[in-house]
Amino acid sequence: MSKALSYLGLAMRAGKIVTGDESVLKAVRTREAKLVVLAGDASDNTQKKFRDKCGTYDIPLVIASDRDELGASIGKDQRVVLAVTDKGFAEMVSKAFGDTVGGGVID
Repeated sequence: MSKALSYLGLAMRAGKIVTGDESVLKAVRTREAKLVVLAGDASDNTQKKFRDKCGTYDIPLVIASDRDELGASIGKDQRVVLAVTDKGFAEMVSKAFGDTVGGGVID
């Protein structure tokens, strides 16, 4: 898992990460998001919202450990959800996490 979190840090420094509930939802709707990463300790409503939205728009979704580690991986405070907007970074992060929870393949 730490390898995946390191890749998220690289993507953040490259400017290929979108964070925040509304920003990630917008990125999913516009298909700018190539991969959505959700904290494992997100509320049930938040998890359902992003699973449903990613499933509808065929965007892969992975579950990270918790909001503290997710935020720390990109050099920020706690983060519940973020989107990777670059195909290359999305593939690296997805492979490092191992499982895709919902959605489709990375385009």
